[in-house]
Amino acid sequence: MNQLAVIYWSGTGNTEAMAQAVAEGARSAGADVKLLSADMASASDFESCDKFALGCPAMGDEVLEDSVFEPLYLSMLPMLCGKPAVLFGSYGWGDGQWMRDWKQRAESDGLILCADPLIVNEAPDEAALANCRSLGAALAEH
Repeated sequence: MNQLAVIYWSGTGNTEAMAQAVAEGARSAGADVKLLSADMASASDFESCDKFALGCPAMGDEVLEDSVFEPLYLSMLPMLCGKPAVLFGSYGWGDGQWMRDWKQRAESDGLILCADPLIVNEAPDEAALANCRSLGAALAEH
């Protein structure tokens, strides 16, 4: 089975564009992809998935979005544990500390990160979108 979920939260559309490219790359590698915004999803939407791409931009003082994405992430932890996953997101300030923190946390939570997290400053350009597609394909092929 190669059921892959791309779950994201986006405030400006930057992380959404990344999510769409990740999903595109995963589909091109043969995965059956569910693409959902965190505000339209619940943990039960992903019970059949065996791989996960999680996207969230840096918020506030370089943290995950805490009113929608964080609660969904916490509710999904039992199904994420021990599964292949990738992390991605955009930022507009700082140096990516939120992603380094999230990577460490995800590994501690039991996710199997099969690629380095992908971060993009502001809106993704064509090169960044190509990297997103490659990330999706790498997860699908893992």
